[in-house]
Amino acid sequence: MTLLSKFLSFFPALTLGLTGLSLLYGFWHHSLVGLSLSIFFLYGLPVWVHQIHNRLYPLNNGISYLQGDNYSPWWGSHQLQVIYIAFPALETLLRLIPGLFSVWLRLWGAQIGKGVYWTPGLEIADRGLLTIGDGVVFGHQVGLYSHIIKPRRDNLMLYLKPITIGDSSFIGAGSYIGAGATITAGSFLAAGSEIYPNETIGETTNINETANQEANHAVAD
Repeated sequence: MTLLSKFLSFFPALTLGLTGLSLLYGFWHHSLVGLSLSIFFLYGLPVWVHQIHNRLYPLNNGISYLQGDNYSPWWGSHQLQVIYIAFPALETLLRLIPGLFSVWLRLWGAQIGKGVYWTPGLEIADRGLLTIGDGVVFGHQVGLYSHIIKPRRDNLMLYLKPITIGDSSFIGAGSYIGAGATITAGSFLAAGSEIYPNETIGETTNINETANQEANHAVAD
């Protein structure tokens, strides 16, 4: 693990610490400045740092390794987002205001269309690795995971690829969508569907069939 990796692993704790200190300052001094700072540290700082990080260390699709002397841009990106994975209620609040969560994801680098409906129980592992069309509806507890990590050759292999969901698709409750999966426009996924990495699903596609065997073998080997 590189020095930058170790430094960014403390970022979630830093975010919580700054947020807590700002709240204490606001309550102690009866000041809106403290409350404003706490909101910035909780929502603004991670996005701002992520945008800078992404310019310096852009994410590369495909296979890479987490252990060794080379810095993993995904690791840094993940540390900047992990607070929202650990405390999902922070993003649940954003979903209560129509359109706000879509704006939030765009700030992370995702391509989000108009009129997307996000249910409160949604889980997203990589906020910047999404392409979502117009009018997509997500059911309760859908999981979007644009990365895979598995042991390989005495190391940890990372496979990274964006998820694409076309216009007017419906993603049923409890569905799992893996890295590189493509849901074509107008598709309907039944509740509990499992879409494997690099699988392409259309309106008439059998969700149990893998569409991109060649790419999946690269991940599975």
